[in-house]
Order: sequence, then structure tokens, then C-alpha cells
Amino acid sequence: MFAVMKTGGKQYRVQSGDVLRVEKLAANAGETIQFNEVLMVGAAIGTPLVEDAGVQAEVIDQIKGPKLINFVKRRRKHSSKRTKGHRQKLTLVRIKDILEKGADKSGVKAAMGAGSVPYSERSEPVKPIVNKAVKAKPAAVKAKPAVVTAKSASVKAKPAASKAKPALAKKPAATKTKPAVAKKPAAKKE
Repeated sequence: MFAVMKTGGKQYRVQSGDVLRVEKLAANAGETIQFNEVLMVGAAIGTPLVEDAGVQAEVIDQIKGPKLINFVKRRRKHSSKRTKGHRQKLTLVRIKDILEKGADKSGVKAAMGAGSVPYSERSEPVKPIVNKAVKAKPAAVKAKPAVVTAKSASVKAKPAASKAKPALAKKPAATKTKPAVAKKPAAKKE
């Protein structure tokens, strides 16, 4: 007997004993999961799903698919290129059993995509979200009277002699003076 099931946006025709590579599922190797979205079992065709039907499978491993390279080249005017690689995360499963009826009462964990599992049910540790908003201090804490003591005033008045570099003696700049231009005597008008 065969069934047509749906997972990860794709449909698969399966029989008992088949090994499939499906989109990543939230399950560890060795677990038994159940696909509840069954479109067809034997002669029963669903509208769109077959009621109370399921496909049970054992998770073999979490794997990565083949490397896909996306190369884009723009030939005119821009002369730019971009190379981007991708490896899809997949789950390797072996089909164990096809249930025409009684899938709801089987007690087997439902197959869910890795992105649709709530954080509380994940096996990975969850990083807490840190709120970086600055909290305002109460008004009573802000208003402190400024107390100036004689000691603090004397500390402020001292120059930091250890940090200051000694001034180097500069040579006097050569003064450029223009030679005095003799004025022409004014022409006498007669």
C-alpha cells in the first residue's frame, strides 16, 4: 500500500521502507515521528486531507543538501558580479508504517518543521532577549546638592605637571621685509 503525504511544502509518494530527504524537521536521530497531512492512502482520496490517516517514520539523521551556487553577472553598464552559495538543511527519514485509521490515537509525536517549533519545546538552549532601553532614574536620586570642599578646590587648581611635555625653544622666525621703494617725485604742474 502507498500514501501521498505533504511536508515542507512538497508532496511525496511513499511506501513502507522508503528513505526520504525532507525539509528540516524538529526531531533528533532515532525518534519516531508521524506525518498527519496525508492526501491519499491506497484508494482513499482526501478532500484535501484524509481524516485520521498518518504516516509514521523514523528519523535517521539531520543532513545538509548539495551546495548550490547562485552566480549573477550584469553585463551592460554595471559590470558587477555576485556569487552566493547555499546548502539546504534536510532530515533523512525512513517510512515505517502507513495508517489508514487511528493516527490521532497513536501517541506518536507529530512531524513539525524546525521553524514552527515554539522556543519552550526546543532542545537547543534559548538565549534570553536583553532589553537595552535606558531606565530613567528617580527624581530624588538626580537632585543632589553640590558640595565643594577646600581640598577638592585645591586639587582642581594644580596643573598636571607630569603629563605636560616640556616646551621646546623655538627659533625666531626670519622676518621678510620688502625693500623700501623710493617714491617718484610728483610731476610739477605749470
